[in-house]
Amino acid sequence: MSDFQKTSAGFLANHMARLFAVALTGRVQPLGLAPAQFMVLLELWAEEGRTQADLTAALSVEQATMANTLARMERDGLIERHPSPADKRARLVHLTPEARGLKAQAIAEAQAVNGQALDGFSEDEAAAFLAMMRRVIANFQRDRR
Repeated sequence: MSDFQKTSAGFLANHMARLFAVALTGRVQPLGLAPAQFMVLLELWAEEGRTQADLTAALSVEQATMANTLARMERDGLIERHPSPADKRARLVHLTPEARGLKAQAIAEAQAVNGQALDGFSEDEAAAFLAMMRRVIANFQRDRR
């Protein structure tokens, strides 16, 4: 690893994200989920009946990426989309009973990946690391507005 790579927040974050994605894929794939679907499910488990635009903004992904992910999730029986009574152009995304039933196990698998990533960190170190990650995310989100 070059000196630049060792000191580049972007390189290290990207490398870490790829490793997380590989580990998460291995844990949620047996449940019939891809990491992108899991991220959408986390949003919908927190608040159902959201629009595609809401989910796109919440997860900071491209509109086309979200459209493809939702189409796969609908095909796989994880979500249903219904017209919004407030806006005839919008469709609200709702979980199916199958998706609701995956919540506990999928979150447990993700927690196992997080545990692997934070292995050897003290409780204070883990809390500080997560707080710094949230600050970086907030910095980027502030600049996107």
